[in-house]
Amino acid sequence: QVQLVESGGGLVQAGGSLRLSCAASGRIFSMYHMGWFRQTPGKERDFVAAIKWSGGTTYYADSVKGRFTISRDNARDTVYLQMNSLKPEDTALYYCAAAPSLFGSSYYLVRTYDYWGQGTQVTVSS
Repeated sequence: QVQLVESGGGLVQAGGSLRLSCAASGRIFSMYHMGWFRQTPGKERDFVAAIKWSGGTTYYADSVKGRFTISRDNARDTVYLQMNSLKPEDTALYYCAAAPSLFGSSYYLVRTYDYWGQGTQVTVSS
């Protein structure tokens, strides 16, 4: 079991920045690939970014590429999502997730991830 707790969400004006954190506990964090997803009411959960266990490989949704940066600190069992140049359309509940393995392009699929946090709300005002 891996327990994930997100933090860092809030209300920010368009063009602003936020940094989300996801603290993990339980099994060895460094063994897991990590992802960030987001969801708005009535819509499916969408992939935002992912990072492999070593931190050497990252993936991004086209909608956030160049604005968001995913990183991890395995010594602190934490993954981060730095969000810059925020837009109103970035408003969502943001979830972090852990996956024991990533095959091919599976990093963007919800079903790839075994463990999920409760989410942290990000609201971007125009």
